[in-house]
Amino acid sequence: MAPRKEALGRGLSAILESNEEPLASAHPSRRASQISEIDIALVQPNPMQPRKDFDEETLMELADSIRRLGVIQPVAVRTGEQGYELISGERRLRAARLAGLERIPAYVREADADSMLQMAIVENVQRENLNPIEEALAYRRLMEECDMTHEEVARSVAKSRSAVTNMLRLLRLPPLVQTGLRDGEVSVGHARVLIGIADEKTQIALFEAIKAKGLSVREVERRVRENREAKTPKIKKPPQGETTLSKRDALQVEKYVSQLRSRLGTRVGIRRQGNRGRIEIEYYSGEDLERLLELIAGK
Repeated sequence: MAPRKEALGRGLSAILESNEEPLASAHPSRRASQISEIDIALVQPNPMQPRKDFDEETLMELADSIRRLGVIQPVAVRTGEQGYELISGERRLRAARLAGLERIPAYVREADADSMLQMAIVENVQRENLNPIEEALAYRRLMEECDMTHEEVARSVAKSRSAVTNMLRLLRLPPLVQTGLRDGEVSVGHARVLIGIADEKTQIALFEAIKAKGLSVREVERRVRENREAKTPKIKKPPQGETTLSKRDALQVEKYVSQLRSRLGTRVGIRRQGNRGRIEIEYYSGEDLERLLELIAGK
């Protein structure tokens, strides 16, 4: 089996550090880690850019700033056959073109495809430029295309492993809900509640209600709880050895279930048998199991 690729764990500034000699000219065949002025027409977009949506209004504002002050922070590029390929800084590049610049300051360096993808994602995540779905898709690309684990992805973007895993869980939502999350129609908090609903029709119905009525996360949680209670038979013969709970005890168990679901981010069940019982926790993959074990037992 091929060795696993080393994850980037130091952030973008460390990625761009190098002991290479300064660039004597702006020719694309030369190597450098120092800032160089390069022909903006020679810079091609990064095909691995995880960010897909660029707000035109904020781009115009940045372009106005560049006209007045210039490009304060250089972009990062690698040399290509016909010029340069952008590694990071696409928003600055687009704004510089809108501002009419012919040259742009850049770090020129050598980088393979995996490094380009990782650098682009690290920059966007650390600058909080990605919407939640773009961020989740970026993490999945790192795992699939760079053969990285949840732990390695977490180190590369300076986030906790559970944070990365929770973002990846957003990709289980129906496409309509993912689009709404991407466009800011619902929050990540809303989305996490919807993930815990097994029925897709119910997920979409609640999503539409959130948009139409501006429901808070707490209100969505209440509706989900009421929906579960409505589907639970009022009179149910307990399994052999399991006692019927009083209304007070049943409410207490439901409270514990709600707390555990919120804490663990997955479906949880509690079964009472007299003074004994068991807790059932669902997981959906090996990575999900490891995430739950980390939450319960710690590292």
